[in-house]
Formats: sequence, C-alpha cells, structure tokens
Amino acid sequence: MGAGFAYGLAAIGPGIGIGIVVGKAIEAMARQPEAAGMVRTTMFLGIAFTEALALIGFVVFILLGL
Repeated sequence: MGAGFAYGLAAIGPGIGIGIVVGKAIEAMARQPEAAGMVRTTMFLGIAFTEALALIGFVVFILLGL
C-alpha cells in the first residue's frame, strides 16, 4: 500500500512537468515557427529527463513492493 502511494506521488511531479514543457514548447513554436525544429528537439530532451524521474519512482515502487 505504501509503495503504491509513493509511486503515485512520484508520478505527479513528472506528469505536471511534462505538461508544462510541452505547453511552453507549443507556445514557442507558435511565436517563432522558424525555430520549431530546435524547440522540438529541446522539448523531447526535456520530456526524457522529466520522464526519468517517473521511471526512478517506478523502480523504487518495484523494490519496495518486493
């Protein structure tokens, strides 16, 4: 039970973070369409780093569950 709660808390932050990253990237692409390629690349890097936090939380969930 506690491990599931811990993973739930660990997933909230990255979920919000990815939403903010994508929203700001779309806003930047709308303002400067010529920079869309660079913004998209940076967005994917930001998503990957943010998603790593959720994966670390999942690993902790699995380890605590065992």
